[in-house]
Amino acid sequence: MGVLENKARARTFYKYLSKVYDQINPFVWDERMRDEAIDMLGLEPDDTVVDIGCGTGFATEGLLEEVDTVYGLDQSPHQLSKAYQKFGKHGNVRFHLGDAERLPFKDDTFDVVWSSGSIEYWPNPVDALAECRRIAKPGGQVLIVGPDYPNSSVFQKVADAIMLFYDEDEADRMFREAGFTEFEHHIQQSRPGSPRAITTIAQVPE
Repeated sequence: MGVLENKARARTFYKYLSKVYDQINPFVWDERMRDEAIDMLGLEPDDTVVDIGCGTGFATEGLLEEVDTVYGLDQSPHQLSKAYQKFGKHGNVRFHLGDAERLPFKDDTFDVVWSSGSIEYWPNPVDALAECRRIAKPGGQVLIVGPDYPNSSVFQKVADAIMLFYDEDEADRMFREAGFTEFEHHIQQSRPGSPRAITTIAQVPE
C-alpha cells in the first residue's frame, strides 16, 4: 500500500495541497481531458450525477455545464472549503463530507457516478467501486479516472511507494471483483511525456 493510501495521511496531504491544487492539477488532468471524459457519458440536463472525491470542484465545474445539479463528496474538509468558495454551500452543488468506501447515499440513486483523481487514494479500491455500483441506478454509468501505471521500472517503484497506480489488466480485475461485467478503458494524456490517466466507463446492469 502506498503512503497516501492511508486515509489520515491523505487528509493531511490535502490540507496543504488544497492551497495550490487548482494550479498544479492542470499539468496532469486538464480541462480538455476532463471534457473529453464528460463527452463519453452523453449526459442529459436532468441526470443525477455525483462526483466522488470532488476536491476543489474541478470536475464538478465541467459536469455542471451538462447537468443541472451535481452532488459532490470528499473526505478532505480543506478541499471542500475551496469548493465552497467556488460554488457556495447551497447552490447547484450539494456537498457531502464522506468516505468513498462508505458512501452516504441510498441504493440506485444516481444516473452517473463520477470519480477523477481519487481512486489512487482508496485503501480498498474494490470496496469503493462496489459502493459506486451500489449507488448507481440500474442502466447507469460509473466513470473512474486514475493514474495509468508508468512504463519505466524506476517510476513504477516510486509510484507504488506513494499511491495506487494501475494498468488495464489491473483495472479489469478491480472492476470485475466489484461486480461490473461491462466496461471499457480509455488512456488520456495532457501532453506527450506527461503522466497518463486511465479512464474507465462501466455500465451498471439493469
